[in-house]
Amino acid sequence: MLSNTATPKYYGKFRTDVLLGLKVVNEYVSLEMNRIDYLIENPEFYYDDKAVEGWIAFCEKELTLTDGSDFFMTEPFKLWGEQIWGWYYFEVQRVWDPNAKGGGRGAYIKKRYKKRLTTKQYLIVGRGAAKTLYDTCIQAYFLNVDTSTTKQLATAPTIRQAEEVLFPFKTAIARARGPLFQMLTEGSLQNTTGKNKDRVKLASTKKGIQNFITNSLLETVPMSIDKLQGRRDKVATVDEWLSCDIREDPIGAIEQGSSKVPGYLIVATSSEGTIRNGVGDTIKMELMKVLKGEFYAPYISIWWYCLDDVSEVSDPKMWPKANPNLGITVDYEAYQRDVERAEQNPDARNDILAKRFGLPQEGYTYFFTYEETMCHNKQDFWQMPCSLGADLSQGGDFCAFTFLFPLRSGCFGIKTLNYITDFTYHKLPGAMRTKYDEFIKEGSLIVMDGTILDINDVYEDLDNHITQSGYDVRCFGFDPYNAKEFVNRWVLENGEFGVEKVIQGSRTESVPLTELKKLAEERMLIFDQELMKWTMGNAITIVDTNGNKKLLKQSYEAKIDSVAAMMDALVAYKLNKDAFE
Repeated sequence: MLSNTATPKYYGKFRTDVLLGLKVVNEYVSLEMNRIDYLIENPEFYYDDKAVEGWIAFCEKELTLTDGSDFFMTEPFKLWGEQIWGWYYFEVQRVWDPNAKGGGRGAYIKKRYKKRLTTKQYLIVGRGAAKTLYDTCIQAYFLNVDTSTTKQLATAPTIRQAEEVLFPFKTAIARARGPLFQMLTEGSLQNTTGKNKDRVKLASTKKGIQNFITNSLLETVPMSIDKLQGRRDKVATVDEWLSCDIREDPIGAIEQGSSKVPGYLIVATSSEGTIRNGVGDTIKMELMKVLKGEFYAPYISIWWYCLDDVSEVSDPKMWPKANPNLGITVDYEAYQRDVERAEQNPDARNDILAKRFGLPQEGYTYFFTYEETMCHNKQDFWQMPCSLGADLSQGGDFCAFTFLFPLRSGCFGIKTLNYITDFTYHKLPGAMRTKYDEFIKEGSLIVMDGTILDINDVYEDLDNHITQSGYDVRCFGFDPYNAKEFVNRWVLENGEFGVEKVIQGSRTESVPLTELKKLAEERMLIFDQELMKWTMGNAITIVDTNGNKKLLKQSYEAKIDSVAAMMDALVAYKLNKDAFE
């Protein structure tokens, strides 16, 4: 029944539970509750319980989980969906009626049109809340019940993630447990010439999932601005938008086209990300303004779940603040295991705090632990075979060379030699210059004249160092940036054998970085230089949406060049193992 005085059924129950202390909510959800209370009080907005119950009934009768079991909607799903299907307003338009005055004399008359209020919904919730399944519930309903729908879109950072929305849908089509899907799936997709009643009406095709009665298509597209712009989708679900490292707003790109379609809807679901200062943070700032009432937007629904403070991680009673489906779609044991893993594994901590508990974290963590950066006893690798790695710079960074010596039992000896100019050295603040003086004293850092390093001077000094130290260099790995002059001379004097270009980037760095990490954990990287200790302690990693790691530094002063050169040396060694046999 359509009413401008009724309290929404599922929100009403939720609000009562919160007031009685039966449910815990964070600050953001509390602010959204204030916004819903305003909708209830405003006579311009109407609540339609039949529309909500129709969506729920369709999902529970027709949809199927990916394992083939029946689908039953959780209370949070009903709460979120109620915001989409429950709220309406009336728009008065002047339309021409040719029979308004009779006798063929027409006139403009006023008509009231019922319109759905919510055009965008943002859902930020902890991992395990089944938010992708919620996207499926929305897409399936519009494709099969809303006969005006034509184009629908499911997007995510990768096409594989986007297709996860389709999996329960495809299972439901194959199983056809409900009366509607039974009717829609009767017949044959291959029957293109026979009677319509003998043709299948709903099917998964190469294009996506198609409803041949309404000529509607649900297709998947990767989250690329070029792919999203210019479309006119009535319904779009955007999954894991906080994990997508892109420069432009994917939701805004979709809305540019969708806003031209009457009754459009965009649902953006995601767990918290680890990419800071990107488009995700910009969107969240805008959502915050809406929640606080600084920007009036009743057409936007926002359910933003997270802990209010990191101290609540230790209190399981607070965890539903981050995931209202906790204990339903994911158990407490899974959360507890992740808490324990975060305590033991620094690499996993930031990801767990963000994805499970909605606490924004930097997308990096220190790559090596303190214990892994402790120097070993003094080492001497006289006349031992080694791989040389180079990370060359002529400016403020170190021009770094790291020697990697294969030892017994899978260990590697490490020595490093680095170069800067006296111009760079004299610009250092006092405390940092003292640290550099320590490196100079131990012989791991060489200061050369000038404002820019002369690569030929560096080459000759390094060559002398190799000779004096008795190192047997059998392969050479290098980052190609600024390396052309040095590499050309190396090849001229030493030949092309074992010379390997090491391209920088998360895809190419992830494997050798993982190997270095394992070696460090087992204390199988044997080094005795304070400069190596310092650069290892500066090294951080950022993880992309595919789980690939990239080596970075937190600030300009935190040099990591020796570590980058060590990685290059490891890559070269693995490509030339036969040279060490």
